[in-house]
Amino acid sequence: MSTDSSSQPPKPTPAQSTESSARSTESGAQSTQESARSTGALDRFFKISERGSTLGREFRGGLVTFFTMAYIVVLNPIIIGGIPGEPHNADVLGHVLPIAQVAAVTALVAGVMSIIFGLVANYPFAIATGLGINSLLAVTIAPQMTWPEAMGLVVIDGIIIVLLAVTGFRTAVFNAVPAELKAAIAAGIGAFIAFVGFVDAGFVRRIPDAAGTTVPVQLGSGNSITTIPTLVFVLGVLLMGVLVVRRVPGGLLIGIAVTAVASLILESVLHLGSGATKPGGWGLSVPEIPHSLGGLPNLSLVGDVDLFGAFTRVGVLAACVLVFALVLSNFFDAMGTMTGLGKEAGLTDAKGNLPGIGRALVVEGTGAIAGGVASSSSNTVFVESASGIAEGARTGLANIVTGVLFLAAMFFTPVYEVIPSEAVAPALVIVGGLMIAQVRSIDFTNFAIALPTFLTIVTMPFTYSIANGIGVGFISWVVMATAAGKARTVHPLMWLVAIVFVAYFARQPISDLLG
Repeated sequence: MSTDSSSQPPKPTPAQSTESSARSTESGAQSTQESARSTGALDRFFKISERGSTLGREFRGGLVTFFTMAYIVVLNPIIIGGIPGEPHNADVLGHVLPIAQVAAVTALVAGVMSIIFGLVANYPFAIATGLGINSLLAVTIAPQMTWPEAMGLVVIDGIIIVLLAVTGFRTAVFNAVPAELKAAIAAGIGAFIAFVGFVDAGFVRRIPDAAGTTVPVQLGSGNSITTIPTLVFVLGVLLMGVLVVRRVPGGLLIGIAVTAVASLILESVLHLGSGATKPGGWGLSVPEIPHSLGGLPNLSLVGDVDLFGAFTRVGVLAACVLVFALVLSNFFDAMGTMTGLGKEAGLTDAKGNLPGIGRALVVEGTGAIAGGVASSSSNTVFVESASGIAEGARTGLANIVTGVLFLAAMFFTPVYEVIPSEAVAPALVIVGGLMIAQVRSIDFTNFAIALPTFLTIVTMPFTYSIANGIGVGFISWVVMATAAGKARTVHPLMWLVAIVFVAYFARQPISDLLG
């Protein structure tokens, strides 16, 4: 069958083919150049290549950091939130912060502040509600006043922290810390977050007081691994350890995904439920397929704050003592965490100082203000950011990823609740193992250095507080240096902070003495 050639498009001449090919090549080259310029601008802004990272590592690091931190959106409402009509976490008037609203503002502030920190400070240190301060609010402060008044003290705490950062005082204290003590802080944080992982997964448990033993904790239950969730944690630690040893890209993220899927399967078959209601259940959230994806968040708590009401209700002196406790906790938790994270990421200089720390401290202090205004409690740099650093994150781009995921979490609360703490806790243990390597730069043959650094390291996990470890380290450092006849070598700020920490540790007797 013949075909009418007039119905076919004319064949291009060789010259036309060449011209078309050239235009195609030119168009492709232009597209590649535009893509390169876009990537190059991102690279230059965040200094990705300069810090030896890649876009892939930054995105993976941001993902891992989010998954190891996401528990705060579930845990913070448990700590400071409550159900109307029940006494748990009620303020002096019997009012509570509704759990759903606390979850929403927790995710909101974490997302916004992590993004701002990434853009301004350009470090992969994500920000969220600090666990120490929210517990202090729920247990000590709120029962004496209303929740808006308690959040007002948090805002004042944040304002003071920002002023100390703007004036350069926080940076000066940061730089005055000896290199050995900075290494001890980093190693202590490693021990601390590993211990957090052990506790969250039920690998380490408190022995009931009724047991009448002087040993406060034990391995598992009766010194045995008796629950499926804890076994998942143990296998997760081994899996992630193998992936790290084999240098598998995204090893921690892969490990979290595998243990999360395994948890979902186990729960669907065994119906273990929550450990709060059933022996052997999951610790914080039950890995179940959610019935709904989520909905619009309730942000009604934003702005519900009374800045000066606490001073009228409990008195100026008592309110000032409470603000002092908040400032000390915020000041040194953040300083210690940034020291440890910076050293682990290889971003510090020869003296262990973090370049541009002033900007970072100002933004971190702003997190306390934002947390108070939103009623989510003070926000600070999260030590779990070390998991993203272990995955390769070195810039603020990782923080942008983490922050965006937190903002998304406001709308998809049931989705991230699928991942149990037992699936992410192994990453904390692996990171702790990486961070403890900082002890290699400490001279343990010199006991004037060995004792303060040792006390710094062990006090953090044993008292569940980074600030306590730093305080004990500062005090013992100046005492040991004086005993060694080297008091003049100690920076004056070290002396000042040591004296402040003595007052901090004695704040309850001082408060009782002052009435």
